This record gives sequence, C-alpha cells and structure tokens, in this order.
Amino acid sequence: MQSIAQRLNRLSAVLNSIALWGAVLAVLVMVFAASWQVVARYIFEAPPVWTEELARRAMVWTGMLGASCAFYAGTDPTLFPMVRHRRGFQGTALALIRAVGVLAFAIPILWYSLFNASMDTARGFLGRSLARQAEMLDVSMIWFTAAVPLAFVLVLVHLSARLALRFAGQLPDVQTPDS
Repeated sequence: MQSIAQRLNRLSAVLNSIALWGAVLAVLVMVFAASWQVVARYIFEAPPVWTEELARRAMVWTGMLGASCAFYAGTDPTLFPMVRHRRGFQGTALALIRAVGVLAFAIPILWYSLFNASMDTARGFLGRSLARQAEMLDVSMIWFTAAVPLAFVLVLVHLSARLALRFAGQLPDVQTPDS
C-alpha cells in the first residue's frame, strides 16, 4: 500500500506541476491578448476581433487548472479547513466524507462531459464542443472546453493520492492550533 501511495503521490505532484505551468501560460496568453487589444484599439485604432475571445478562453484554462492546483495544495475553499489535519479514525472518517463530497461534484461533471442523458457521446459536452467552432478564432471549441473535465480528472488524481497517503499512514505531520 505504501508504494502505491508513493506512486500516486508522485503522479499527483508531476501532474500538478504541469497544470501549474499550464495555468501560468494561460495567464500570459490572457495578458498578451488583452494588452494587444488595448494597444490595437487606442494606438492603431483597429482592434482585432479575436483578442477578447482568446483572453476569455485563456481565463477559463487559468481558472480550471488553477483550481486543480489549489486542490492539490489544500488551499481550495472549505468550510472546516482544520479537519484535513486530523489523525486517526476521526481524520480518516472526515477525509472520506470530504472525498464523497468531491466525488458527488466531480463525477456528474465528468459523466456529462462524455455523455448526454441518452448515453450519446456525440451529444455530451465534449462531443458538442468538438462539432462547434469558436466565434472569432478558427478552431474547434473542444480546445477550450476540455479544460473543465481535465481539471476534474486532475482533482480526482490528487484526491486519490491524498487518500492513499492517509490510508498508508504517510501524511506529513501538521501541527494544528488545537492539537
């Protein structure tokens, strides 16, 4: 169990690093597109039509990849942040309750990213996106909408790694104010 936990943790860390770099790249694309629009509008008086859409799409990638990185780092919003650091049976029970909450949110998103209510992959979120073109950019919408299911897959990998570490007894020691 310990070697599986360590492998999952390494995979989670590598994927988080890639996601973090992807989020940074998306921020840079967003800043470039917005800056170019301002320069083109106020200096050249001819703003390109694609800059606003590119900035919006880059913002989606930034947000989704950033959300998965926040989940990895444990900085995602939570009602009771200190319960993550509990040990023993209580900590395990609370970690499982949190995992059920994450799964209850992530699984339907991933499911409907692939399928519609009739189990038709062509009519799922990604299937519909594949068939659509961006309004101002001449690319398929799937290049933008894929950020949503990808971020949730990353969250599930991070969740699996965290649970595996907990069950293997390898969570790092954290001092809490009430311990």
